[in-house]
Amino acid sequence: MSSEDAAAEPAPRRWRIDVSPLRTSSDFRALFTAGVVSYLGSMFTFVAIPLQAQQLTGSFVVVGLLGLAEVIPILVFGLWGGALADHVDRRRMILVTEVCLGIGSLILLANALLPDPHVWVLFVVGALFAACDSLQRPSVDALVPQSVPHHQLGGAAALMSLRWSVGFILGTSLGGLVASYLGVAVAYGIDAVSYVLSFLIFLSLKSRGRMKDEGTPGIGAIAEGVRYAWGRKDLLGTYAVDTLAMVLAFPWAVFPFVAEKFDAPWALGLLYAASSVGAAAASLTSGWTSHIHRHGKAIVIAASLYGLAIAAFGLAPTLWLALVFLALAGAADMVSGVFRSLVWNQSIPDDLRGRLAGIEFLSYAIGPQLGSARVSLMAQWRGLGFSIASGGILCAAGVLALAAALPTMWRYDVRTSVDVAAVRAARELRAPDDDD
Repeated sequence: MSSEDAAAEPAPRRWRIDVSPLRTSSDFRALFTAGVVSYLGSMFTFVAIPLQAQQLTGSFVVVGLLGLAEVIPILVFGLWGGALADHVDRRRMILVTEVCLGIGSLILLANALLPDPHVWVLFVVGALFAACDSLQRPSVDALVPQSVPHHQLGGAAALMSLRWSVGFILGTSLGGLVASYLGVAVAYGIDAVSYVLSFLIFLSLKSRGRMKDEGTPGIGAIAEGVRYAWGRKDLLGTYAVDTLAMVLAFPWAVFPFVAEKFDAPWALGLLYAASSVGAAAASLTSGWTSHIHRHGKAIVIAASLYGLAIAAFGLAPTLWLALVFLALAGAADMVSGVFRSLVWNQSIPDDLRGRLAGIEFLSYAIGPQLGSARVSLMAQWRGLGFSIASGGILCAAGVLALAAALPTMWRYDVRTSVDVAAVRAARELRAPDDDD
């Protein structure tokens, strides 16, 4: 869209989410639809695992350690998954890992049906989920820029964010009710069914072959991606901001205890869903993001607001006010996420996209696991409210410090980036198939 077209665009349309990627690309429709189904089901398990751990042990520490159990698989398989995404058929990688994730849900179901469920199974399957997701997610992320034209990447990023938000809202809301009142076994069973459905949808993806025919997806391939990322401090900044925010201001692991604090076990699902309600609202009005060019500033401001909203959540005196602050945090996180995705998808060459997606996965996957451990252990030490609120304040301060330390991220502008110009030119030479 030219600047003249943008200026002439009706105001209501500027605020609406761009759905053109869904209309024009069957591959993107498959990625979006299967992702909604799969993520919806996985949120049932996301709620059920810490709830079952609380029911079996009643310990902040055990709930926090569940997150730590996933860190090593993410570290090992996240970078390797990114290398594989550049060297193997990305469609095949997605299908194989989807099957493995479904098997993990069946193991949880079988354990939950035992007369005395084993806590260690939660740790083992959590690690399995982390490994499979680490292998799958880079391939999914790397397929997005291959599935839509370059000018539709903004709409694609907003739609993918909406996919997570819708799945999180419905999945955690329903998952909280199902796990609390029907039992965690029912929640695990629903998750297993969702993987069957998403697998069938993923089957419709077209194979795009391998991005690199030479070499093997080993240490050398991973190192090439790391060197590229290290050479671009604007990219490093986007990863660091996300990691910092999640490590310091990710209170999801203690939501069962927050519900208990407000004497509202029925609100567990609402706590999990509140941030995604805000994220979905921001996604549905994301048309304005296409008119923002200084993506670095947008990331920093949104991530700082996220931290402040989490701090306010930790200090909220009532349940309903706490839910409002969580929704505001979700909206800020969604805005930050959209602009991070735009930086990644618009400026990283396709033959490196998988490996950089692996690094991206580490930035947004390790953070929540470490954040879950931090908030749980600090809650055990200093109390629930202090743990949440102090983390949010430190998040906002840390993001601003990163912006000062990495000025190329703060100054990043899509209109003047030489990396964006090079990637756009390369993609225009091999535009993706338009299906409809």
